[in-house]
Amino acid sequence: MRFKQYALAGLLVAPALLLGFSVAAEAETVSLAVAANFADAAKVIGVAFKAKTGNDVTISSGATGALYTQISQGAPFEVFLSADSKTAKKAVTEKFGVEGTEFTYAVGKIVLFSDDAALVKGADTLKTGKFDKIAIADPKTAPYGAAAVEAMKKLGDYDALAPKLVIGTSIAQAYQFVDSKNAELGFVALSQVIKRTDGSRWEVPQEDYTPITQDAVLLTPGKDSQASKDFLAFLKSDDGVKIIEGFGYGVGK
Repeated sequence: MRFKQYALAGLLVAPALLLGFSVAAEAETVSLAVAANFADAAKVIGVAFKAKTGNDVTISSGATGALYTQISQGAPFEVFLSADSKTAKKAVTEKFGVEGTEFTYAVGKIVLFSDDAALVKGADTLKTGKFDKIAIADPKTAPYGAAAVEAMKKLGDYDALAPKLVIGTSIAQAYQFVDSKNAELGFVALSQVIKRTDGSRWEVPQEDYTPITQDAVLLTPGKDSQASKDFLAFLKSDDGVKIIEGFGYGVGK
């Protein structure tokens, strides 16, 4: 009977080993700081990662700038999934991240979205649409907010829309403003609405804003954590990429 138990354990462990992930004798927990736009995807990835390796993932989400402030003040996060590339690079430069570990895990997209099925009808909505409030994330701390401002300026609508802007602390709060009808529409992440079949939306053309390349980096508290390194490897794996693309993101090459 003892031989059969060991044989079964070997069969369960083998697939993970073949994929290059280590299975610890005792499960570890990866502490993950993740940009708000990627929070839902991160939850799904965390479940898949645990199924593959046995290791848990705890998720703290928020605006990239706010998360970086916590990291710089000693928050014990082990992995950082930023909503841009410069903040991950900054973490390495300022010795909060491990050199050589940063990479682009996703390329984000913004959409103009409304719960009202008849409101959003393309770019002209910004000029002709009848609305009082339009939500965006704080462009000072949230890359998706900066992309929204860039798009509005590119389209020539920013000055007219500025008095109507409702600013969320993160893209998650910007989406909440729209979802709760505190704003009739807003610029949100495609990933936040890709599963929805209601409302109306317009995917902003990529040429209207700088590509939102989102970089991951191993933070110094995770430099000796095999589970944290395995989590980053999982993001690049076929299973990880499939989940990321399923939420509407491009994938960095």
